[in-house]
Amino acid sequence: MREPEIHHGAPSHWTIGPDRLLAIEPFALMGIVNVTPDSFSDGGNAFDATAAIALALRLADEGASIVDIGGESTRPGATSVDAREQIRRTIPVIQGIRAQSRVAISIDTTSAEVALAAIEAGANIVNDVSAGEDKSMFRVCADRGCGIVLMHRLHAPGDDRYSDRYDQAPQYDDVVRAVGDALLARADIAMQAGMARESIAIDPGLGFGKTVRQNYELVARTNELASFGFPVVVGASRKSFIGAVTGQECPTDRVAGSIVVAVAAFGGGARIIRAHDVSAHREALQIAEAVLKGGGIH
Repeated sequence: MREPEIHHGAPSHWTIGPDRLLAIEPFALMGIVNVTPDSFSDGGNAFDATAAIALALRLADEGASIVDIGGESTRPGATSVDAREQIRRTIPVIQGIRAQSRVAISIDTTSAEVALAAIEAGANIVNDVSAGEDKSMFRVCADRGCGIVLMHRLHAPGDDRYSDRYDQAPQYDDVVRAVGDALLARADIAMQAGMARESIAIDPGLGFGKTVRQNYELVARTNELASFGFPVVVGASRKSFIGAVTGQECPTDRVAGSIVVAVAAFGGGARIIRAHDVSAHREALQIAEAVLKGGGIH
């Protein structure tokens, strides 16, 4: 892993707009709203815009600082959805949320066209699992001053497998160093395109091109990624590498395991936790924060 630029202390806020800072200390929860028929855990549950808006508002009430709206599944084996269809699915949801709430909204997309439409509809953040493979993405985000999440992945979803189902395991000399170097390189490119450092968050991409063991190594060494000085996003919620350990085959039965991973990553410096089960994660992280303070409740 190349030496990162030295930054003293983790950021307490994330710049997600020209005039908007999001508090991420002690933590911020990103609630998941999949406006898709085929997401691995909740596909079809909020495919209707009315249901998706209601879910987003409920997650905000439960403690989500961000609601993450996605119109394309990123599960292993998923087929891509064109920009027009993503826009059709997500923009009415973003507009409906924004009309009723000031909760921060992220758009989960790899398309600059979708990102721009979402920002114009009221989104504040682009959650890009490809870390800006669309060459227009960084310019769109720089021009609008929004926040961006850069995530590490090896392959597009259509070419990936679940963490416990690889015929040939992804090869890394050191998974944490490889992921860290890749994320730093993408952050450099984003800043060269005009993005402010304070607008960039990084995500190791748990479950994306990593074996079960590699995912847990990334969680165990979250502190190395946090040392870069960018807000670290962790999204482990209900994923297969959790079920591989607990034996829970149904994603909705993996809540306890998801919470343990979130707490472990939080202990390593991750401050933005992406989750389906917001209320349960909020309570667990509140307790984790109290423990880290040595029982100091303020």
